[in-house]
Amino acid sequence: MSIVIPSFDDSVIVRSGDAEVIGRAPTTVKLLADSSSTGGALSTIQVELKDGANGAAPHHHAGSAELFYVLGGTVQVLSGDTVVTADRGDLVVVPPDLTHAFAAAPGEDATLLIVIAPGVERFEYFRHLERIAYGKAAPESLLEVQEIYDTYFSASAAWEAARTV
Repeated sequence: MSIVIPSFDDSVIVRSGDAEVIGRAPTTVKLLADSSSTGGALSTIQVELKDGANGAAPHHHAGSAELFYVLGGTVQVLSGDTVVTADRGDLVVVPPDLTHAFAAAPGEDATLLIVIAPGVERFEYFRHLERIAYGKAAPESLLEVQEIYDTYFSASAAWEAARTV
């Protein structure tokens, strides 16, 4: 992997009230900083999951690592073939090409800060997910944009077993 040397002229400041929020309970995504605003350094979002809600299905990124920092609650994170339970203050970093997923632990709420580095333009990906959730796009349409958003879906028996308990 090559080193990304970010190129942007000023600090990126996103006020909470100004950030776009995608979705509705039990899963909401607050769009904080996309790759274009950080000179390619990173993309970051905040995800709120209520009452055991699913976050992302098993997938991997070919060119980026993904960091999950638990701001509150309890989350399950798939990392390869292992499902880790993480609580407030815990950090999980998944390297490129490793299958991962996340969800609030069963019966729990969770709030996560998620950072992808180097950054990928991801805001439109989350808007696409919202269109799917509201029936304005077919779920299969995600397969058509995997390369654009560096998000490749896969099956995981470990994740299925952990989420059906």
